[in-house]
Amino acid sequence: MVSRVQRYFLEIKNFSKPIDLNLPENHKIILDDKKDFQLNKFFYKQIGIDHYWRDRLLWSDKEWFKYVSNKNLETHILKNGDDLIGYYEQEYHPELNEVELINMGVLKEFRGQKLGSTLLNHAIASASRKNPNRMWVHTCSLDHKHALQNYKSKGFEIFREEEIDFVA
Repeated sequence: MVSRVQRYFLEIKNFSKPIDLNLPENHKIILDDKKDFQLNKFFYKQIGIDHYWRDRLLWSDKEWFKYVSNKNLETHILKNGDDLIGYYEQEYHPELNEVELINMGVLKEFRGQKLGSTLLNHAIASASRKNPNRMWVHTCSLDHKHALQNYKSKGFEIFREEEIDFVA
């Protein structure tokens, strides 16, 4: 079955807006400096199942390892104690001096607690330390129902929209 999906490309260029980095009690966001592709693979599959993330499902472990070994890629993990909650991946593109927010999400059992907003605040703060010209992301109508509004509320603006065919 083919359906039409709305895709949005958003960017933020002004990083001067104050960012709330207060985390709920016992929560922390850590950089995966070990570059453990199993974490990326786990989150991609578990979060992506609800949003039709499919591009990487066929990747071999070797492809996952190569992906996370990119020196410009960072994976940040949201945890409550030892429990995994969510993550985001962002890649710095030095030739353009910009940061791409590649994937971000919260595991199903932790949704509805505004943790996606917490992750996005952290991602923006992390990106801003690189002093980029911009940070950008794309989202679509298959993503979480609050994704687009979350980006907009943090200062992201749509710079391109398109409608694409999606085969379910």
